[in-house]
Amino acid sequence: MSTWNKWILGGLGWTLGGPIGGIIGFALGAITEEGKKTYSSGSSILPNDFSAALLVLCAAVMKADQKVMRSELDYVKNFFSRQFGEAHTRERMLLFREILNQDIEIGPVCAQVRQFVDTSARLQLLHLLFGLAASDGQVSNPELTVIGQIAVLIGISQKDFESMKAMFIKDTDSVYKILEIEKTASDEELKKAYRRMAMKYHPDKVHHLGPEYAKDAQEKFKKINEAYESVKRERGIS
Repeated sequence: MSTWNKWILGGLGWTLGGPIGGIIGFALGAITEEGKKTYSSGSSILPNDFSAALLVLCAAVMKADQKVMRSELDYVKNFFSRQFGEAHTRERMLLFREILNQDIEIGPVCAQVRQFVDTSARLQLLHLLFGLAASDGQVSNPELTVIGQIAVLIGISQKDFESMKAMFIKDTDSVYKILEIEKTASDEELKKAYRRMAMKYHPDKVHHLGPEYAKDAQEKFKKINEAYESVKRERGIS
């Protein structure tokens, strides 16, 4: 009967937790089939929580260019290690490796994220996906395409996407794109844009995800401040 575990748990997961629950359930079933008893039910994640969505969409981005890099696995491992500690991270990585073996349809997954995850957390999720893609030193075109599709499907505006992209893919206008303004914007428009972005991306916006996500949120907030200071220096604004 154990050979049916992944199908049974996958079906239950889909019923109880939608597409993400189905993927998590299928992965858990595969783990039990392989006799990996190290995964404890007490540390399992809920199909609608941020952690589950992150695992599934990280897998989708990593599979985009049809190769899984050690740097990408390390990025995911290090992120979860900071958040949950070594014991839970080992279990999540075991689960993550099984998720990577699945064919992931991002449409239903993203629809579930859009329904259950608020805007600030979705922006946080997108930032983490860009960080994952850039972990090997560059964001490949297939990775960028998948992240762009995810952004649209989870309801991220084009301006927010371009702002986030500019934090990781630099060009001559990156600092303006981060602030979501044109290079021709007035000094007053610059100040208004900074205040708007500072409110949108303030770390307190994602405090409900738990203190473990503070570091990434602060890093994103830092990039906005750096972009603002760069433009001010360029324009000679004190």
